[in-house]
Amino acid sequence: MTRRVVVTGIGVVSPVGSGKAFWPALLAGRSGIGAITGFDAADHPVRIAGEVRDVELREWLEVKDVARLDRVCHLALVAAGMAIQDAAFDHPDPDRVGVVFGTAIGGAETMRQGVIAEHDRGARYVSPLFVVTGIPNMATALVSTRFGFRGPSFTTVTACSSSADAIGWGARMVRDGYADACLAGGAEAAVCPPILASFAQLRALSRRNDEATAASRPFDADRDGFVIAEGAAALVLESEESARRRAAPIYAEIAGYGQSSDAYHETAPDPSGRGAARAVDAALVDAGALPGQIGYVNAHGTGTRLSDAAETAALKRAFGAHAYRLAVSSTKSMTGHMLGAAGAVEAAATALALRDGVLPPTINLTRPDPDCDLDYVPGTAREHRADAAISLSMGFGGHNSCLALRKVDDGT
Repeated sequence: MTRRVVVTGIGVVSPVGSGKAFWPALLAGRSGIGAITGFDAADHPVRIAGEVRDVELREWLEVKDVARLDRVCHLALVAAGMAIQDAAFDHPDPDRVGVVFGTAIGGAETMRQGVIAEHDRGARYVSPLFVVTGIPNMATALVSTRFGFRGPSFTTVTACSSSADAIGWGARMVRDGYADACLAGGAEAAVCPPILASFAQLRALSRRNDEATAASRPFDADRDGFVIAEGAAALVLESEESARRRAAPIYAEIAGYGQSSDAYHETAPDPSGRGAARAVDAALVDAGALPGQIGYVNAHGTGTRLSDAAETAALKRAFGAHAYRLAVSSTKSMTGHMLGAAGAVEAAATALALRDGVLPPTINLTRPDPDCDLDYVPGTAREHRADAAISLSMGFGGHNSCLALRKVDDGT
């Protein structure tokens, strides 16, 4: 059994805006980066991040869950609820609905608090929920439980490729008949002191504390690192036949998915771009698409010196001369880098770009890097009709994942 898989619901929780506010904020080129408010970062060398500020958790969650669950679970549940509501999704057989969510770290703050409690006060002061709400799979489990979906359920943990992989495998489950529908996406809530400190020690983060909205600068010659962020996104994936039968609006088709490993370094990407290019190649083959049919790339585009250059090299390897005809943009210039949630948020943006024929910009790109010489849609959104697009994710450890999406017209 092979079926076309389409996106019929999108839920996004992000620093630039959540729910229906997300897409207009991206097109307006709005930055969601600011001074950290979730904890006192005064003694940290990096004091900026992308925080979710516009979601009232009690509108989506029970009071007890707000109190006892880690923030990564909060964000996942809100995004999932938004996606299901958006899709008007009431599937008749919950045994045939899967849930696949990705995260790079999981319950970071829960783990931090548990370690502090044991170290400072002793074993009997560790919460019994320390493991239960801190382990990476719990967001997936809670989404499945909350909405009663009893089909295949698992968590992908591949660093910054995690939620792209979740969507890829969720789409394959629907395509190949293992599920009739799947709620796929990712969540991350890693804006917490030890995570921030570690990335700062790696020299991976921008230190533009006094110009937060200009700190995330993908492909710019003056980029100095990424900006850490939190967020979540969920996509309702179902067969095109099912979507047509219930007259559901369709954002786009998940047409192909490819993965590869650099096998190069724990943190640095292969500068040749060979690994990421293989992921792109695999996604295009899976989609039955030629490189020349792709009109837009939502880039990984973190704003680190090595990654942006390697990604540019990968696109040139995968697309050849067509790379210079592609429109490429990095929405991380606005949202910051949501780690394991980034791929899902960016897949949502890619689907919306295909639907509406308009591309989100790469803001803060004012001095192009000679090593990054493609069309990165600098500054402002652009009207651009594309029939197909890719969203590329590149994670620590050399994980590369690519989703190929195709525009779906009414009645086609």
